[in-house]
Amino acid sequence: MANILLVEDDTTFSLILEGFLTRKGYSVVVTHDVKTGIKALNQEKFDILLLDYRLPDGNGLEVMAAAREKDLSAPAIVMTSFNDVRTAVKAIRSGAIDYITKPVNPDELEMILSEAVEKKEPVVSRRKKAATSPAFIEGESEASKKLHEYIQLVAPTDMTIIIQGESGTGKEYVAGSIHRASKRASKPFIAIDCGSLSKELAASELFGHIKGSFTGALQDKKGQFEAADGGTLFLDEVGNLSYEVQVQLLRAIQERVIQPIGSNSRIKVDVRIITATNEDLVSAVARGDFREDLYHRLNEFKIQVPPLRNRDQDLPVFIDHFINIANSELDRNVVRLSAEVKNILLRYDWPGNLRELKNVVKRMVLLTRGEEAGIESLPEEMTASISHVNKAPTGTDLKAINEATERELIIETLKKVKYNKSQAAKLLNIDRTTLYNKIEKYQIE
Repeated sequence: MANILLVEDDTTFSLILEGFLTRKGYSVVVTHDVKTGIKALNQEKFDILLLDYRLPDGNGLEVMAAAREKDLSAPAIVMTSFNDVRTAVKAIRSGAIDYITKPVNPDELEMILSEAVEKKEPVVSRRKKAATSPAFIEGESEASKKLHEYIQLVAPTDMTIIIQGESGTGKEYVAGSIHRASKRASKPFIAIDCGSLSKELAASELFGHIKGSFTGALQDKKGQFEAADGGTLFLDEVGNLSYEVQVQLLRAIQERVIQPIGSNSRIKVDVRIITATNEDLVSAVARGDFREDLYHRLNEFKIQVPPLRNRDQDLPVFIDHFINIANSELDRNVVRLSAEVKNILLRYDWPGNLRELKNVVKRMVLLTRGEEAGIESLPEEMTASISHVNKAPTGTDLKAINEATERELIIETLKKVKYNKSQAAKLLNIDRTTLYNKIEKYQIE
């Protein structure tokens, strides 16, 4: 029986959830704020963290961060309103394995919890073999063709690679595709989420340790560099590694040797490094947060994964792909979409990119009993957001018309400078603070 920590400030909703989860066979501990949630982590072991984002004294990510600091491996699922999908994207970047939007659909919640229990995927480390990763789907847009061309070009080499792109764009799938097309395909492909590694845990996870080298080191541990010997090591969100670990990583790449924590011996390793980040490492180098020499060592080849909003031609391909997967997993037979559903899916801006699309499609398939998915299978807030975004102001409301024009100008400028907000602010002749305020006001991602 899985033990769930539920942190939800709405007492009525928490009672409903507790009753539902208990009937499904889960053991549930309920708290209503960040403080008591963190206190519960100290008192009991949990298999899953189910966290509301907005709490009276903070947000659910603080509870997740506290669990990570204690090196607890319980996967976290964040609950948020649909209008806060961008918040959900932030949660995924912070280490949550999934999110669910309110109002919570019971079938959807049960599905997500079941997957979390089955995977037992630790927050502190995600290790996946290339064979278990879904095949990378090549889209039909020019951006997708260029991406696939780069993958085929660099895969046979041993060059280190930086894959850059927004959260949810499929950077790990790109890394897995490179590995499968490389000379190392028969060897391990190991993925590590550096964003969910604490400073103390990162060095041990990468390079290993010997028994007694630090508090809690109860036995020898093989690091992931050694585990990936002969294959590929994928470091997701590499920019989150501490300065000290960056030094060790640079030495490991340059000298092809590692030294486990507490050991005097050095171990030879033959590992190809692929890294990924959703931030601009050049800016991180300029700020002093990332070593310049390590950046240049990693950046032998850079691949930019485009966001889904710039891949309109690819959307039908990805939608069909995710429907096929969901049909198989959920024993459904969705073969077509209603005109309304198709229209909404193609017009939505997908701030969570492929990850969000996959979640929405899976939910849609789950709620569709027949062969055609209707608009009732989509979240009401999603259909409402499309209506709001695409509804042009009419009449004599000058303020509304001006705001609509301003919003479109900001979007076009951001696209022009590839979402570099400093450059966009200069072109718009406003300061960065004003630009950020307008981005927030108009819900531009």
